[in-house]
Amino acid sequence: MSELPLRAQLASVLGRSAASLSRATGRGDGSVIGGRVALKVEPDLLAKLAQGRRLALVSATNGKTTTTRLIAQALRELGEVATNEYGANMPTGHITALSDNKSAINGVLEVDEKYLPQVLKATSPAFVVLMNLSRDQMDRASEINLLAKKWRTALSQSNTHVIANADDPLVAWAGLGAPNATWVSAGQRWKEDAWCCPECGGHLKRDQDPHWECPECGLSRPEATWAVDNDSDTLIAPGGQQIKLRLNLPGDANRSNAAIAAATAAGYGLHPERTVERLREISSVAGRYTSVVTMGVEVRLLLAKNPAGWLESFAVLDPPRVPVILAVNAQIPDGKDTSWLWDVDYRVLRGRRVFVMGERRTDLALRLETDEVPFEVADRVDEILGRLKAERPDITKVDVIANYTAFQQIRTAYGRVQ
Repeated sequence: MSELPLRAQLASVLGRSAASLSRATGRGDGSVIGGRVALKVEPDLLAKLAQGRRLALVSATNGKTTTTRLIAQALRELGEVATNEYGANMPTGHITALSDNKSAINGVLEVDEKYLPQVLKATSPAFVVLMNLSRDQMDRASEINLLAKKWRTALSQSNTHVIANADDPLVAWAGLGAPNATWVSAGQRWKEDAWCCPECGGHLKRDQDPHWECPECGLSRPEATWAVDNDSDTLIAPGGQQIKLRLNLPGDANRSNAAIAAATAAGYGLHPERTVERLREISSVAGRYTSVVTMGVEVRLLLAKNPAGWLESFAVLDPPRVPVILAVNAQIPDGKDTSWLWDVDYRVLRGRRVFVMGERRTDLALRLETDEVPFEVADRVDEILGRLKAERPDITKVDVIANYTAFQQIRTAYGRVQ
């Protein structure tokens, strides 16, 4: 990449210094404060840092942190990668990621859905990666149909190449605004936000999954050249090549993430077989899917922030004999509105030992009671483990599903496990 102007260099240095100080004083990883300081000095720093790079922007409601990590892992085959793989997904975090890796030609940036048009305009990326859209943080986020429209408009004004999930109608409609696209059949388990046509508002016809179409205006699912077969754990690449995934990340959602990552890496010239080999090296992403052993019990951490995410977490739970802890907060990063709990079907937890925690555990308890799921209330994970060990000394495993700040609190209690 080209040499930065003096003002931009100064901004970058000051931002990195602020980030280092934040880490040294234990206030955080410095990603946000570093970017804020840098922007005060040079408001156009993001655009300047992006010049001369081949960037991929990754955006979705669910899975963007994991997919960013997977793509970055694949691209390291080519050398250093600038990335914000731990989730600082607004422009301040992007500035820190690019400042910390000034020599990296290739970069992968996770982007908050609302900021994608702004970051797309500033960075002129080689690729934009779109995976799914569903309701999330409705107290401060716009309706997803409006969000998809903003994506579509921004992409129509860009020369970027879109890599998108053809199975999600909102994502596909947004991606169709781009001049070039690669379509991936990555699946869509949660369909409750995608029954209406984003083009005309008509009712979508879904006779045979994953195909969808609108009988009124003719909008239909784009033909995919990449696909994932969850039943056989297989990635299907262009030309019909089939590659066994055998990932160390669990569930269909992560197979979908891997398919998207492989299609993106191919855009950089990487062969899908080699990409999949590199993806198998990842077993945890920013604490997600990590297992820690405490009091002789393996505690597995799962993050779920909205109805679609909870559905995917339920799909990877261990057998019913394994207890599950559910934790919900409603802080600003989570969204203050917990009405989304009523969109989740908790009946799948019947017959399982269930504990509820978190600041909004009463809301969660009421929801479980309505679905006739017995539960117990607790304050901390170690308190629950103490109860379980007293009753079942042979217990070896517990699953934890938590929304964002509840997840981070539990993760911190175990030393910010990776």
